[in-house]
Amino acid sequence: MWKIPKQYSHFVYGAIQSGVTCAVASAIASMQFVAEGTFMSHWLRSYFFSWVAMLPVVVVAAPSIRWLANRITREC
Repeated sequence: MWKIPKQYSHFVYGAIQSGVTCAVASAIASMQFVAEGTFMSHWLRSYFFSWVAMLPVVVVAAPSIRWLANRITREC
C-alpha cells in the first residue's frame, strides 16, 4: 500500500481535518437548497471553495493549536 512519509503527517492531518470540517459546514450551509433539488451542486461548489481556503489555514494554525492544547491540559 502506498504511504506518505511520517515527516509529512502534519500536512496529511491538515488536509483530512480541513476536508471533514468543510464538508460538514458546507452541507449545513447548503441545506436550504434541498427543497429546490439543487443541494448537491451547491454543496459541492461550496465544499470545494471552502476547502481550498481552509487547507492553508489549518496547515499553518495546527501547530499553534496543538501547542496551546498541550499547554492548557495535563496528564491524568
